[in-house]
Amino acid sequence: MEKTSETETVSRAVSEEISEQFKTLINHEDLNKLNHLQNLILGRLQDGNAVLSHFNDYSEQCFAEVSSDFSRNTRLLKSMKSDLEYIFQKLRSMKAKIMATYPDAFPDNSTTILDQRPDLELPQ
Repeated sequence: MEKTSETETVSRAVSEEISEQFKTLINHEDLNKLNHLQNLILGRLQDGNAVLSHFNDYSEQCFAEVSSDFSRNTRLLKSMKSDLEYIFQKLRSMKAKIMATYPDAFPDNSTTILDQRPDLELPQ
């Protein structure tokens, strides 16, 4: 029993001596500077986080305001596109009938395709 308490006392004394040696290696002024810098960085990060949270809330609100307009306008554009496709189909069939009935109704260069715009739905 005595031997274990002596070993504990010795190891405690050695531990205290080692910790005192480590304490002499550390400069408390440097630790205070590091602590101060860490607090500055923490404050900046918290400010940035608050700004981003506010921006996200604002963006969500703006999106909620315009999303109904976007969907309504999208439906309108799709409807207009189908209407225009129907109109051009009718025009092509009328032109074909006129060309069949009156071959001289259009000049020779009008038989070429006038619409040279690219089809935006086809992958490039």
